[in-house]
Amino acid sequence: MRNLDLTPLYRSAIGFDRLASLLDTMTTSEQNQPAYPPYNIELTGDDSYCISMAVAGFEESELDIQVEQNLLTVSGKKPSDESKRQFLHRGIAARNFERRFQLADHVRVTDAALANGLLHVQLVREIPEAMKPRKIEISSGKALQSETRAEQAGNATASAASADAPKVATNAA
Repeated sequence: MRNLDLTPLYRSAIGFDRLASLLDTMTTSEQNQPAYPPYNIELTGDDSYCISMAVAGFEESELDIQVEQNLLTVSGKKPSDESKRQFLHRGIAARNFERRFQLADHVRVTDAALANGLLHVQLVREIPEAMKPRKIEISSGKALQSETRAEQAGNATASAASADAPKVATNAA
């Protein structure tokens, strides 16, 4: 894949520097990652995902899943095999691995399960209430006019009360 120059984005867009650096990091890290183990990323709902990794030959104790600052890291470490086994053909890979996935904001890991040689990592995107769309009710013109009249009456009462208040003379020297 060719390299992208994101310099114009830095000059003309304010606040998108994190996005540009994320794109740059993803393109370089994708080139450096090995293809082992194979994996699928599945959309299981509107805001839920499942990463399935083929980890045949690994036990739960040999797998590690960590999330740190929107970076999901799945690694597998096989203990060294001290037995002198002689293979005529070795097609099942039992090598150590580390696979990293960049998570978007508000995506968190909810569960992980190992079944039939596949590691399933469940993720969900939880958008905070403050960021969700809100419906604004439209009031009728009559209600708005009555509120405006009440405000005007309140302002007239307040100005009349301030007119009746005793005046304090100030001496400007």
